[in-house]
Amino acid sequence: MNYEVVVVGGGIGGLTAAALLAARGMNVCLFERQLQTGGCVATVEHQGYQFEPTFGLYPGWEKGGIFAQIFSELPVDPPAVRLLSPSYIVRLPDGVDVPIVTELEQFEGNLAQAFPECTAAAINLYRDLNQATAEVASKPDILSQRLDGCSFRFRRFVDVQLQTLIQRSSDQCTFDLAAAALRPNRNFWRIEGGAQALAGALERSLKASGGSLRLNSPVLQLAYESDGRSAGIDLLSGERVIATRAIISNLTVWDTYGKLIGMNRTPGNVSVQLKRLCAWGAYQVFLSMDRSMAGKLPSRSIVALNDWQENQTFNPEFNQFVLSVGGNFDLPATEGSVAATLSTFTNAEDWFSFHEDHTTHEEQDQSALEAIWSRLHASMPELGDSVEVIETATPQTFYETTRRKFGMIGQPNTPAPGLRTTPFSNLFVISDTVASNAGLAGTTELALDVANLIQPRLPS
Repeated sequence: MNYEVVVVGGGIGGLTAAALLAARGMNVCLFERQLQTGGCVATVEHQGYQFEPTFGLYPGWEKGGIFAQIFSELPVDPPAVRLLSPSYIVRLPDGVDVPIVTELEQFEGNLAQAFPECTAAAINLYRDLNQATAEVASKPDILSQRLDGCSFRFRRFVDVQLQTLIQRSSDQCTFDLAAAALRPNRNFWRIEGGAQALAGALERSLKASGGSLRLNSPVLQLAYESDGRSAGIDLLSGERVIATRAIISNLTVWDTYGKLIGMNRTPGNVSVQLKRLCAWGAYQVFLSMDRSMAGKLPSRSIVALNDWQENQTFNPEFNQFVLSVGGNFDLPATEGSVAATLSTFTNAEDWFSFHEDHTTHEEQDQSALEAIWSRLHASMPELGDSVEVIETATPQTFYETTRRKFGMIGQPNTPAPGLRTTPFSNLFVISDTVASNAGLAGTTELALDVANLIQPRLPS
């Protein structure tokens, strides 16, 4: 079977590119190995609850933003969103809560109250971040070099946010990346129905524009012509599908080369880069929370720092978590429960012991659950018995559902945008592992760029 464009993977990036190209009149087919689209942001269901496996913080929904650009082309409405205010709360080990708000005067007041020991330096840093120009942002200096005069408490306040939003600490983050992540005027939204609702809208758009979606269709590898050029894809079922214009990989950069292209066809310099790249894994606990307690929380998203880790390198695996409360936009103090997701970072490779039985994984899971449960209640004693564990998810869980290498999530330890260029002129990579910016917005921006390369939008 022939299509103009074949898309491998039904995450947000693959869905966005497929929906756009179909809306522009191209014959597109998207292949997804799972029974639903959404990839690593797909809703997780347990015991009648629907859990969102993300932090629930989504930038890019402002007027003229990336999602407005995308849906201006599509024949469907976007999902409902609501601006968050505060965007989230940072809770420090000493019990101080710092609301992250977009109104600059109010935010600076919050900083002054939380960090009286270095108010001027803290405010000046955020003013620099908020007003960063392209010229200033292009300087490759590390953010920690700009923290002179700031207290250790404030540095850790910055570290926990950077790790949550872009998986780097101030010692690893350049000023331009920090400005994109932390600038006070950056808005965050919550999507009604979670990121799965965005996936659903893009899926409906693809079909409405005449595109094809094939679920439960694992792709084995690229199909090659006799001269070595990529011609399409081979499915695990043995079927070959030809792509006459382009092939889009929505897989991670590791799987695009290691599985789709094949390591024997991967250039040596790319192999070297791939071996150097790694990303964090996620350990998550899916909770039920009394609706009355959820309505009392100062924010739907709590970013908690458990320990200052003085005289240590910042390590997110043991000192932070994010509690994100799901459900509808409004949480009245009534009876019943809502779903909540408790997330922390973990070394993904540590969860894979290939020479041991499943009992080892279960013991590791139980140990991790006990540790994060203790940290949750130490940081948020007000929760009491209002939360109950429903299920857990480890990097092995994410690997089983997404086939991402070691179940790793998000961007690698070092930016890898250069790896989106493949040895084949008709093969494009759209993945959070090669996007310039983090999160759904960053992946969506890359999807728009790739769609424009394959088939530019016609003037209206």
